[in-house]
Order: sequence, then structure tokens, then C-alpha cells
Amino acid sequence: MKQTAARLANSMNLRKTWLLHVMMLPSVLLLLIYSYLPMVGVVIAFQNYKFYKGIFHSEWVGLAQFHLMFVDDRVVQIIVNTLIISVAKMVCGWIVPLVFALLLNEVRLAFVKRTVQTLIYLPHFLSWVILAGIMTDMLSRSGIVNQGLKALGLPTVFFLGDGDWFRFILVISDIWKDFGWGTIIYLAALTAVNPELYESAEIDGANRWQQTWSVTIPAIIPIGIIVATLSLGNILNGGFDQVYNLLNPLVVAKGEIIDTYVFDTGLLGGSFSFATAVGLFKSVVSFALIAITYKMATKYANYRIF
Repeated sequence: MKQTAARLANSMNLRKTWLLHVMMLPSVLLLLIYSYLPMVGVVIAFQNYKFYKGIFHSEWVGLAQFHLMFVDDRVVQIIVNTLIISVAKMVCGWIVPLVFALLLNEVRLAFVKRTVQTLIYLPHFLSWVILAGIMTDMLSRSGIVNQGLKALGLPTVFFLGDGDWFRFILVISDIWKDFGWGTIIYLAALTAVNPELYESAEIDGANRWQQTWSVTIPAIIPIGIIVATLSLGNILNGGFDQVYNLLNPLVVAKGEIIDTYVFDTGLLGGSFSFATAVGLFKSVVSFALIAITYKMATKYANYRIF
């Protein structure tokens, strides 16, 4: 009886919402054509793929490409590079927008607040091609940064030619580009804080710092947990656009990441099977992390998509 009632209710809902389903159809078709259908190509990760033979006639080698990936010292180093760069970006990219949103929330002049917001959002809309050119000019041996160091009597630094400095530049430039965009989430969460809580805290004698610590931070922490946990799914994404535009032979050992390696090996080197195996390994790990972090977000922040 209950199943019959449920089917009847679903049928009635479908009659009311069929037009919405039709409107979704083009997007679903595009998703199937450009996202799911190409996934058939991952089969070449288990083959010794030859372009002239195609997918159906290339030699099947099983897990040989994955074995080659794990015994290759260069691949291991690239995975380490990706983890170091990604984790640093994730940690700093979580802390900086959170702190900046708290500071910006304390600004009382609406004009100043809007101006600062606009200025920090702008870099997000610039491509890494443009930013890489600007950074290369600024951080080169004869760039404005080294000219300033020289004027102060300090030794110049080869920022984009030293591996350790290169990693630092990647993290700092990524934060500078996107932290303003990240503050939108936290500022939106702060607008939902009940002003009466601040009034109650002020009546109790709390100063601005105590109000921030007791009211603002607890209100923003759930959103911070969601952002932090869901970002773990990108732990193997070092940022292809940024790294590829800034990478040079002097810093390949410490600056090359999985995405740039797959691009160079697969498209430029012609090792399609090996590059696909590396990319598939990355995708499987990322999918597992997304599933785990979604469970964490559900458990600790009551976050659900469906």
C-alpha cells in the first residue's frame, strides 16, 4: 500500500515538473557526450596503445603501465612535488581567506569595504598566461624585485631558477590570485550572524576581540570545515595552468607536477598509455578523497548535497 502511494506521489510530481526535466536535458546530454563518453578511452591505460592500431587492436598489457609508473623514480618525485605544492596551497588558501574575511568584517566604512573587496577580487579574473608573464618580468634577475633588493644592499635572488623559491612563489601567487574570491564564502556566512548576538555580548561587557572570538568565529567555523574537507579532494591537483606557464628546465626537479608530466609525456612525448595510467591513478585517488571528505563534511558540518 505504501509503495503504491509512493509511486502515485512520484507520478504526480513528475507531471508537475516534467518541463523542468526537459530544460535539464541539453545539459545532461552535454555532460554525457563530453564527460562520460570520453571515459571509454581510459582503456588505453591497460594497453600498449598505438595510434595507427586504435583502441580495439592495440596490445593488451594489463597493469604493466601502472607498474612502470611506480618503479619510475621520476614519477615518485613528481607525486611528492604535487603533494607538497598542493598541501601548501590548500592550507594557506584556507587560512588566508578566513582571516581576511574576519578582518574585513570589522571595517565599518561601507565605501572602504566595497573598494577593498573589489581590488582583491580582480586578480581572480586574470589568466595565468598574463600573470606568468608579469611575474617572470618582476622576478627575473633584472626585474623590479631584484632591483629593489640590490638598491637596499641585499643579495639578489633567482626566484624562478631555484626549486625551493619556485615552490614558494607558486604558493604565494596562487593565494594572491584567489584569496579574494575565497573570502566571498566567509563574508556570506558572516552576513547570516544574528546582530542580537553582538548586542548581547556587548551588554555582557565583551570588547571587539571577545565578540569576534565568541560570536563571529563560532559562526564561521562550520563553513570553514566544509571548505577545508572538500578541498582535500584536490590534493593531487597542483594547478596545471599556473605551473605550466611558470615552469622552466632549472626547476623541473622540484616544480613539475602530475598534470604537467601527463601533458608532456602523453601529448608531446606520444606515450599515451603511460600518461593515461598516471592520469587514471590520479583520478581514482582524487575520487576516493572526495568520497571521504564528503563523509567528513556530513559528519562534522552536517553538509549534504542530496
